[in-house]
Amino acid sequence: MTDAGKSDKRWRNLLGIVKRPKPVVGATPADVVHRENKWSLLRYRARPAGLAFATPVLLVPSLINRHYVLDLQPGRSIAETLVARGHDVFILEWGTPGPEDRFLSFDTITDQYLGRAIRVAAQHGARGKAHVLGYCLGGTLAVVHAAVRPERIASLTVLAAPVAFHDDGMLSLWTRSSRFDLGAMIDATGNVPWRLMQGAFQMLRPTLPLSKAAQVVDRAWDDEFLDGYFALEAWGSDNVSFPGEAYRRYIEALYRADGLMQETFTLSGEPVLLRNIKCPTLAVTFAHDNIVPEESAAPLIERIGSVDKERVHLPGGHVGAVISRKALATLWPTISAWWAAHDAEPVEAKAVELKPVVAKSVAGPKAKGAKAR
Repeated sequence: MTDAGKSDKRWRNLLGIVKRPKPVVGATPADVVHRENKWSLLRYRARPAGLAFATPVLLVPSLINRHYVLDLQPGRSIAETLVARGHDVFILEWGTPGPEDRFLSFDTITDQYLGRAIRVAAQHGARGKAHVLGYCLGGTLAVVHAAVRPERIASLTVLAAPVAFHDDGMLSLWTRSSRFDLGAMIDATGNVPWRLMQGAFQMLRPTLPLSKAAQVVDRAWDDEFLDGYFALEAWGSDNVSFPGEAYRRYIEALYRADGLMQETFTLSGEPVLLRNIKCPTLAVTFAHDNIVPEESAAPLIERIGSVDKERVHLPGGHVGAVISRKALATLWPTISAWWAAHDAEPVEAKAVELKPVVAKSVAGPKAKGAKAR
């Protein structure tokens, strides 16, 4: 397209932006296979050629985000990509907590809800296990569960999942401040409103709205860009409130007490010791993640007891590096290959060499190979 053509298309799209059709999100065909309280478990329909792997995959998004960030739109969907590669894909949709959920505990969510999702997904595999992938806070929940309830987990994959909370990031500094009156907030709100949390995330990059606006004007001629932009904005404005008591423990026991690193955190009364994670584990961290800094996510590989563990460190931010078209062409095929290599029950624990995606690769001290609000 010529510069003149782009200019003409840009202005036509900008003038018609309020009438632009809403983006189609979460469109990969799926069926609800389990529902409990507000949460549900979806199973994506297999490709026409059938499944290529014996072990199902369970995707665990953040507790405060809608699941469809991993199924954003046709052609830009992680779920669609994994289904096309022959995986049996499940995803946990947390739903919307009501006022009656203000006393929902961290243990109920992490032990009971996540545990049942893993069991249901695992029942569909020949091994009775599932590959579990957690993103952001969903990764933290998966780590905690795997440390205490490893029986049905074939492998653990985490993307930008915080495990060390005494880092120098702004979220850690804010939540550990004595000026943050956690009890007063929860007593006043019950569930922590998603708009309040979204405001905190926006304060991490206060000029981001202006940057986005400039980008939209600059690329308004590109319909594909606009469709992707508005799909992501729709997801970013469709968040979930945090059940009050679960949030209280999340802040007190993890952010303030750094419970996973100090080995003081428990799940249903049992100690959560990272060294008890023995399953194959893949951790992905991002160099420009202002929500979960590298120093918050990287210690997982150093602390777990698995001998089959890898860390892949990539450029990019918390969301873009996970859902971009580049990620669909590089990161997700790498993760798919990791699962394929661990599709059968291992006779002997053995590290699997991953082909580098981009940027540097970092291995845990015992590893044999090295290598997204």
